[in-house]
Order: sequence, then C-alpha cells, then structure tokens
Amino acid sequence: MSLNCDKYQELATFIDELRTHVTADKLNTNQLRLNLTHLQTFFLQQIVPLVDDNSQQLSYKTEISKQLRLLEVDIMFLQGARHSTTLQARLKAIEERINTLMRYCQAIIQPLADK
Repeated sequence: MSLNCDKYQELATFIDELRTHVTADKLNTNQLRLNLTHLQTFFLQQIVPLVDDNSQQLSYKTEISKQLRLLEVDIMFLQGARHSTTLQARLKAIEERINTLMRYCQAIIQPLADK
C-alpha cells in the first residue's frame, strides 16, 4: 500500500512540474511536450502495473489515464494556437486538466495518509 502511495505522490510531483511550465512567464510548448511525455511514460511504467487496493483506486487510475490523453490533445491544440485569445483559452483548459489530475492523485494519496 505504501508503494502505491509513493508512486502516486511521485506522479503528483511530475504533474506539479508540468503546471510550473504551463504557468511560466515565457511559455515553451516544446518543454511542455517533453514534460508530458515524461509524465505519460512514468504513468505507463510505474502506475499502470500497480495492483489497486480497491475499485475506487482503479476508477481513479482509469480517469487519470483519460485525462492524460486529453491533456496531450490540449497541448497539441495549444501549439497550433495563433491568436492570443485562443492561446489563453487553451492554457486555461490545460490548467483545469492539471488541477483535475492533481485532485485524482490526492484522492488516492489522502486516504492512505489518514490510516
């Protein structure tokens, strides 16, 4: 159980790093893509193989997987944005998706921390 918590905590750290790049003063979309690739690789190699303690964790893992795929599409659209308003709308969508991912990680980590 502790291993799962540690892995999800590490995932949350990677998500937070991605958030830092999204909210940076000088946006670097290539760096965002690299961070996302690193995040997705970690998820596939470290989180997916974990045995889930309950169906709730499995549900969160499924949702995290879905949100990561959607985040990839959001970043792809961000790279194609040409107007300032479109760019801001894409950034807002990415930030909301990152917040959702963080909430899912915290929902898995927090009950474990309470025990």
